[in-house]
Amino acid sequence: MSKLLSATSLFSLSQPMSKLLSATSLSSFPKQVRPFSLPLKPLFTPPTKTPFIVRALNSSPDTKTTNNDDVSNNGTPISSSVEDDTKINKKIDYPTGEFEYKEPSGWMSFVVKLRMLIALPWQRVKKGSVLTMKLRGQITDQLKSRFASGLSLPQICENFTKAAYDPRVAGIYLHIEPLDCGWGKIEEIRRHILNFKKSGKFILCYVPACGEKEYYLGCSCEELYAPPSAYFSLYGLSVQAQFLGGVLEKVGIEPQVQRIGKYKSAGDQLTRKSISEPNREMLTALLDNINGHWLDKVSRMKGKTREEIENFISEGVYQIDRLKEDGWITDIKYDDEVTSMLKEKLGLKEDKKLPTVDYRKYSRVKGWTLGLSGGKDQIAIIRASGSISRVRGRFSTPGSSIVAEQFIEKIRSVKESKRYKAVIIRIDSPGGDALASDLMWREIRLLAASKPVVASMADVAASGGYYMAMAAGAIVSENLTLTGSIGVVTGKFNLGKLYERIGFNKDIISRGRYAELTAADQRPFRPDEEELFAKSAQNAYSQFRDKAAFSRSMTVDQMEEVAQGRVWTGNDAASRGLVDAIGGLSRAVAIAKKKADIPEDKQVTLVELSRPSSTLPELLSGIGSSIVGVDQTLRELLQGLASADGVQARMDGIMFQGSENTSHGNAFMSLIKDYLSSI
Repeated sequence: MSKLLSATSLFSLSQPMSKLLSATSLSSFPKQVRPFSLPLKPLFTPPTKTPFIVRALNSSPDTKTTNNDDVSNNGTPISSSVEDDTKINKKIDYPTGEFEYKEPSGWMSFVVKLRMLIALPWQRVKKGSVLTMKLRGQITDQLKSRFASGLSLPQICENFTKAAYDPRVAGIYLHIEPLDCGWGKIEEIRRHILNFKKSGKFILCYVPACGEKEYYLGCSCEELYAPPSAYFSLYGLSVQAQFLGGVLEKVGIEPQVQRIGKYKSAGDQLTRKSISEPNREMLTALLDNINGHWLDKVSRMKGKTREEIENFISEGVYQIDRLKEDGWITDIKYDDEVTSMLKEKLGLKEDKKLPTVDYRKYSRVKGWTLGLSGGKDQIAIIRASGSISRVRGRFSTPGSSIVAEQFIEKIRSVKESKRYKAVIIRIDSPGGDALASDLMWREIRLLAASKPVVASMADVAASGGYYMAMAAGAIVSENLTLTGSIGVVTGKFNLGKLYERIGFNKDIISRGRYAELTAADQRPFRPDEEELFAKSAQNAYSQFRDKAAFSRSMTVDQMEEVAQGRVWTGNDAASRGLVDAIGGLSRAVAIAKKKADIPEDKQVTLVELSRPSSTLPELLSGIGSSIVGVDQTLRELLQGLASADGVQARMDGIMFQGSENTSHGNAFMSLIKDYLSSI
């Protein structure tokens, strides 16, 4: 027991936020806290007098005209520069990267048919097939190996593109059930649904259980169906903040926290019993931004006013008949009835089986077969998802986190290679180890000095995730990506009262004034120790903030106004100079091409450098075995205890919920579960 208490006595108060809308997380517990600093010349000097240059934005690639997507909450156009009385703003006109469907030429159609004839058996698709994809649960931003379970955003998006050009695919039939991912990934999937519709093929959606996210995707399809017993819960969005301060006080645990930035609420869950006003302000702004975006997009798709949508939600409608009457769904049908309708659409007899190809099999179809192999010029894509650490933990699995050692190795190999004209770093991370983030920042800066580098954000690129992104020459985020959170938090547990209650004693023999700084968990900090601890955290924050100012061409004072640990949505971050453009991976590619002097209409080949490799557990789980799988919560707990070390630059966990995700179980047990799953 003493070993466990010792291992968890020092913590870095931060919350991983890889999943928006699904999980509240708390802290990582490092074994020791130390400031970090690196000699960064000549790439960095404190930007005390650097002009403030805000990179300009084009409208979201969802549309060609100015609309509500192009304005922030206060009505200011995102593409406009942030005003400053003493600085001159510059505007860069970035390409939108909007998808344009082009009918294949006669020659290309002939070539594609020949390639289909020689395709491997598992890559063949029957002519007139319907691509069926079931979107539910977690969606990762990483590529998945053949034997891995779950959904991969890159493969989902690639399937939409391939299906648009595949003459064997007649249309798409989507099954959408409750999703466990953030709004950034939802935006990317919606964009590809709209892109696919440009091909003229049909796309239908079936939703047996539907909340705000599921409806956001479903209403973008041509037709939306639901069974008579469907669970529809379009009751609005909410945000939760949960606190363990009272619980820890009762058991005799005193968290001693040092956090820099008034909005850096990562330690609140352990120290407070209620929400702070700065945290309330930040969460309210995030919720209003997400809710307003949802209302605007849905009202546009359904041809209704925003007020009509708000009034309908306020009624708490759950009857499927009413949803049909008011035009929220196309019709009420069971899955087999939709299948029969598809047979009729394709001219098949009722007794014939509908030819289909599912997500997993279609993911094995090569783009080359369909003439989508790209051009001679290559752009590298490096994906970085999960928590940030310096070295790989003994309990971690490949692709589950960002390991600085491995990431830096990829960056250096790309820098030395002459194959790649530009690099896109795709980030989906709430941050983590501050030193690891800084080391990767340095390497990305060095890479950007030799070739164009563009950062593309998914659900979240905050704190350490933003640290990485700000080293790139341009930053692209989705409207609702969570980013910013420029701040640091660290601390330790004083377990003195707990030890006294359980009869445990701990004596320490030390040499050196501060030798017991992290070892003495049986007492609180001495005044001089607390002062050193605070200075260490302030030093880490100052380096983060100053490098952010340098990277974004702001003065330190200007960066301080948007830092302080505050989390922003992508569109608000753009209007404040933290992000350059709003869009997805396609826009990042377009910007990379422009920076590499590649003509906009010239095809490029995207080379994924984060290709997955099948592990033994994945192989076994792929054939139905779950016995050897280590429980995810336990694995993350052990990984956190084994590898968390040093000051953390990590975004605090935020739980955004639609009403369909509200927990009806024991609130305390849910809190403890969230706590354990995020250590």
